[in-house]
Amino acid sequence: MFIFKVLKYFKLNEQTPLTDTNTVELQQKALLPMVIFLQLCCLGKCTRIPITDSTPIRVCHIKREKSHKVFKGMATKGKSTGGYFFGFKLHVVINDKGEIIEFLITQGHIDDREPLKDRKFHEKLFGKLFGDRGYISQDLFERLFINNIHLITKIRKNMKNALMHIRDKIALRKRAVIETVNDLLKNGCQIEHTRHRCFNNFIGNLVAGLIAYNLVPKKPALNIEIIDMDAIKKIV
Repeated sequence: MFIFKVLKYFKLNEQTPLTDTNTVELQQKALLPMVIFLQLCCLGKCTRIPITDSTPIRVCHIKREKSHKVFKGMATKGKSTGGYFFGFKLHVVINDKGEIIEFLITQGHIDDREPLKDRKFHEKLFGKLFGDRGYISQDLFERLFINNIHLITKIRKNMKNALMHIRDKIALRKRAVIETVNDLLKNGCQIEHTRHRCFNNFIGNLVAGLIAYNLVPKKPALNIEIIDMDAIKKIV
């Protein structure tokens, strides 16, 4: 399907030289088939441990934000664990197999919790959803709980401790696997670079990177084993 529906858009006449301009035009023509292919064939299904996180997609150095013209009016200044950046945010949800369940691209200043407030973004999810401290919100917890999703995060230093099941505590420690997924998307599939000429080219590169990640034979995954309750009691 991918070969016949997508790659045919990249065929050129023998007399037409392959230039940078032609390449950009062909990428834009193939964008819609690639998005359909990504949505229908590349996304995984929700399993026992869905994990959510966001990662910044920088379009230029933060010092050049005032002079940047390609994404003027679209890219915004945001802040992540690595500091301030100028660009967009990619919000992803993965399962324990490392497969991407859902994704969303937003402006850089958008809060990590906003996409989860949208019913369309989490309609594929159920059960327990693991995230970092950036997703702590009583309002978000209640919204997701109504839709049969139990949001589990670590607590901040100024918050009271709460009892947590040992299974959830172990799964929360393994949440860092999504950081490996983000690193593979950026460095392996190259969804982040600063050489875009237009917004459509940026989206095409992002979609192509997500498709390329789906074709990776061995994805970062969790090794989930059945927890022996008797062994847990001995540890406690």
